[in-house]
Amino acid sequence: MELIYVIEDDENIRELIQAALSSYGYQVTAFEAAEPALENIAKDRPALAIFDLMLPGMDGLQAIEEIRKNPQVSRIPIIVLTAKDKEFDKVIGLDRGADDYMTKPFSVLELAARVRSQLRRESAKEQQLAGSLKEGNLLICPETREVFLNGELLHLTLKEYELLKYLVENKTRVVTREQILNQIWGYEYEGESRTLDMHVRSLRQKLGESGTEMIKTVRGVGYRFYSQEKED
Repeated sequence: MELIYVIEDDENIRELIQAALSSYGYQVTAFEAAEPALENIAKDRPALAIFDLMLPGMDGLQAIEEIRKNPQVSRIPIIVLTAKDKEFDKVIGLDRGADDYMTKPFSVLELAARVRSQLRRESAKEQQLAGSLKEGNLLICPETREVFLNGELLHLTLKEYELLKYLVENKTRVVTREQILNQIWGYEYEGESRTLDMHVRSLRQKLGESGTEMIKTVRGVGYRFYSQEKED
């Protein structure tokens, strides 16, 4: 049973949402303020959260920002439910990290449909990530040929992507220059491998400050990938 957080200060609306979503088979935990929700969210790991924007104490936008900063719960889908219906307010809510937006008064049938939609999207993401390669703050998604560093998409060329993926897949050993050229470029290379050098240099630059630490040169042999995952 999927757990949904509802953060709404209006008791009638809060109970309406809780009853409606419970009837669809969801487990619902409701809060009238953001602070207690944030205190429990990392422990409970809800599948989705519904936030009102106008709350006592910390408002909904601040709470959403706090969730997006926390790597333990940053990927939780969030639906904003509020009386504010101006386009400007909607844009702010989405920019701060909300995934969807509904205005009051609202239809519980539509809210339930949007909840199902967000949960389906998250399930699809989870399936995609299941086949991904994760090393510390680096995530490689083979299905989409995308690479993320600290959650930010890296704009890699096809050869840069293939080079990084090959190094990560072989992180337990040093791969020779000849092995890389054969695997990525598909030919036996004779002479100075300037092509490989250029791609390694460009890839390190795109990986930022940790680029040279991730891709180590083993002089006279080749390269090896080192994860930047922090040890406890």
